[in-house]
Amino acid sequence: MKKIRSGLFLGIAALAGGAAGAQAVDVAALKTRAVAGVDARAKLAQVITDSVFSFAELGMHEEETSKYLTALLEKNGFTIERGVAGMPTAWVAKWTNGTGGPEIALGSDLDCIPKASQKPGVPYRDPLVAGAPGHGEGHNSGQAVNIVAALAVKEIMTKEKIPGTLVMWPGVAEELLAGKAFMVRAGVFKNTDAVLFTHVGSNLGTRWGYSGGTGLVSVEYTFTGEAAHSAVAPWRGRSALDGVELMDVGWNFKREHLRPEQRSHYVISDGGDQPNVVPPTASVWYYFREQTFDNIKNLYETGNTIAQGAATMSFTTVSHRLLGSAAPGHFNRPIAEDAEQNIKAVGLPKWTDEEQAFAKLVQKNIGAPQDGLDTQLGELRPPPANPGSGPSDDIGDVSWNVPTIVVSYPANIPNLPGHNWANAIAMATPIAHKGVVAGAKVIAMTTLDLLTKPELRTAAKDYFTNVQTKTQKYVPMLAATDKPPVELNADIMARYAPQLKQYYYNPAKYGTYLEQLGIKWPMMDTPPGKGPAPKS
Repeated sequence: MKKIRSGLFLGIAALAGGAAGAQAVDVAALKTRAVAGVDARAKLAQVITDSVFSFAELGMHEEETSKYLTALLEKNGFTIERGVAGMPTAWVAKWTNGTGGPEIALGSDLDCIPKASQKPGVPYRDPLVAGAPGHGEGHNSGQAVNIVAALAVKEIMTKEKIPGTLVMWPGVAEELLAGKAFMVRAGVFKNTDAVLFTHVGSNLGTRWGYSGGTGLVSVEYTFTGEAAHSAVAPWRGRSALDGVELMDVGWNFKREHLRPEQRSHYVISDGGDQPNVVPPTASVWYYFREQTFDNIKNLYETGNTIAQGAATMSFTTVSHRLLGSAAPGHFNRPIAEDAEQNIKAVGLPKWTDEEQAFAKLVQKNIGAPQDGLDTQLGELRPPPANPGSGPSDDIGDVSWNVPTIVVSYPANIPNLPGHNWANAIAMATPIAHKGVVAGAKVIAMTTLDLLTKPELRTAAKDYFTNVQTKTQKYVPMLAATDKPPVELNADIMARYAPQLKQYYYNPAKYGTYLEQLGIKWPMMDTPPGKGPAPKS
């Protein structure tokens, strides 16, 4: 067994209560073994991270990714249910030991970002396939965190006869906010005692309560008019594109009179076919973000009203379709406080001078502050009194149905723009590999706490029932007739998947994905016109 540094062991022992009792010492010993089990699987963590990075699949089409992960879990004794909640790439993997015991679910996202293809380890813009998707969010790493943690815990559960069920599941199409609400509706978490969700970050941490961000609805409005020759008889046409543009103008005028906490954005997903044909159909796709269920519904209703007004003005008709939704997240305090103690015991990775220099070069090349990689843990703080607006994640829907926390792990570089090719640079490098291992240790330790400490599960349930949901219940935005938008991104993946396939990682032949691509580590080159690399 790989030797654990004494500081980590002492930290775990202290968190478990030291020698206060035999049970506490046993928990400390189990957690020390879990850390060793994660370290023993560091190579597997690297292979999973690099493999999923190479697949680079958009939401609803994480086909190679899901095939690879479910095969790996099946090989390790998990029973797989595929095609969950009407989504071909959604799955649930379960493994049960003994009878009874809690059910702990570990989840993380799968999908990547459009047009974010980027060679890993290259500190400036250099796409693997020009125009193709890429992991410019870092979702290639979260399942590595969870699987490595689960396998370490599974080994301990088997040897120590600890009863319980481990559930592995993916966040499908998170970037579309189009997966988790459908999984909740399908009853995936109806028997789950706690959910540990992981998301890539640049530090190791968690949070509790409502800690900022927004929920949303994702809605596509489709206007229908009448085609005509744009030059010969335009008066015979009724332009659906006019309806789209009038809606956008109306919404932009309405912004002045909306709460400053709201965020709303749109793209014209169908603007017609060609200029000489009056567009008979056109569509615009909106995200309406707000901080509470009621305010989200108000934005949605406002959008519907403006759409109808635009249809009236353009002499068209309009329909709308809910593509996805995300509830404002609320996370469990007792589980977060338990995880925080494990985070302190694990600590941040020890970054090398070369890793720091590489991170600073990436920051320099994109014009960000050159702070390098984080070396100090953040702190678990109470929810802000006046939370600002921010991003959305459909883990919020899960959080209102079962006690849930999100653990972020340090697999990426700070100060990056997000949803950008730059966020893919580190995601198949030693920086990501170290961050994944650190996150897996925290998840393994916290999973063991949930399995072996009934008082923790009781406290988590009490917070969920008597604090979180005492006055605010879950408000599902999906109607019974809403279906997952499985057709989204189909054309993009049909175009780029054959080109990306030639770059799939082959771990049987290459030690790392960087080696396969012939990229030296760390690569300290700068693009033309840039100055020298910063010193560490």
